[in-house]
Amino acid sequence: MRHIKRRLEWIRNGLFWRTFILLTFLTTASMVAWFASYSIVERGPQSEQLAAQIVSVVTITRAALTHSAPEMRRELLFDLASNEGIRIYPREETDTVQEPEDNVFLTTLRDHVKQALDEDTRFASSVNGVNGFWISFRIEDDDYWLMLDRGRINSTTGLQWLGWGSIALSLSLMGAAFISTLINQPLARLTAAARAIAKGARPDTLPEAGPTEIREANRSFNQMVADLERVESDRTLILAGISHDLRTPLARMQLEVELAHLSEEARAGMQADLVQMDAIIGQFLDYAKPSDPGNFEVVDLSALIADAAAAASRASTVHVTSHIADNVNVMGIGTELQRVTLNLIENARRYGRKAGDEFTEMEISCRTEGSNAVVEILDHGDGVPEADIDRLLRPFTRLDSARGQANGAGLGLAIVNRIILRHKGKLILRNREGGGLMARITLPLPDRPRAPRRNTNHAAPKEQTA
Repeated sequence: MRHIKRRLEWIRNGLFWRTFILLTFLTTASMVAWFASYSIVERGPQSEQLAAQIVSVVTITRAALTHSAPEMRRELLFDLASNEGIRIYPREETDTVQEPEDNVFLTTLRDHVKQALDEDTRFASSVNGVNGFWISFRIEDDDYWLMLDRGRINSTTGLQWLGWGSIALSLSLMGAAFISTLINQPLARLTAAARAIAKGARPDTLPEAGPTEIREANRSFNQMVADLERVESDRTLILAGISHDLRTPLARMQLEVELAHLSEEARAGMQADLVQMDAIIGQFLDYAKPSDPGNFEVVDLSALIADAAAAASRASTVHVTSHIADNVNVMGIGTELQRVTLNLIENARRYGRKAGDEFTEMEISCRTEGSNAVVEILDHGDGVPEADIDRLLRPFTRLDSARGQANGAGLGLAIVNRIILRHKGKLILRNREGGGLMARITLPLPDRPRAPRRNTNHAAPKEQTA
């Protein structure tokens, strides 16, 4: 139901459908207005022209019968019927007459004919069961019927108008769809490129062609992508330089601390500070480190998660329950995915224990759902305030009351999220029912099965409680 509502919302707000519906409405309204105008404007002249033709036929026929020799009238009537489609019959009081249908066109036509011939002129659509367009006229004291083929007086029917209108509307709808596609396609391409950037991927260069507005927008977007790549490269270079420049004096300070005459407590404190500084520098480098999708290979995610679960279960203060499916493979860089798993497990180990508990309870699972591999790491701690969950994935975020890095730069979960995005995946954090936090990772499965690269560590059992 939610999917249907989302689809309807997309149709209602989508540019393609808005443009298509607008063009369809304008085209339909124009067609209706044109048909109405044509019907109103052409009805009068058309009925007058047809009435003049009928009056001419009646007048000429009556004159021919009046002035022809009696012995030639039979041959004349035969010629009129065979060549002109005009039949003459005597009018009798016993004739079964069916009045013609009452519509605006025929009413106007009858009025014009009566004005030209006689007010007593009668019309019929059928006489004695014979269908046609029947008109009465008089020669001296004798009354006659003149019958014409209905094809001469039939105007365009409603069914014909409907057929022509349907054809015109169908062509208009196809044109509206084509125009909407031309309008929507550049924007859809721009949207896809923006989404690729949001996922950490490099989009294809947008074509700098077409209308001036689209061409300028694509050129500006391509320039922005190039600038972002240059900024990313410069940042990586700067951080690498900082690492080189800072770690050398840090190593010298570490040596000096070892050789200095200090108390054990002071030496331990200074060494801890130096280790923390080195770790923070490492976090900066991990966050800024680029990854090349060309280096992706098939990774045995099942073995990688099993190794991480086994390593976590060896801690005396952690209880790990694992549910790991076999042969779950993804495309990626094994070392980065391993770092992701270890970071999340370490995060759960640090902050997943409630006050007063002796052990940290942790659940780790790995399975496939549709075309994705799903990894979930759950703990039974106090969780995170709902208002702060989204902030956890932002860089340099530290939540004292939640799960930020107590002794770091606040980049742990930001690094995890960045790596997952580079692997075209998604990281979701949410509180569990009953307490605790769940970290859910979704990664796309490879299109074609390949021989995975397995981790060299020993895999944990599929169902394990330590």
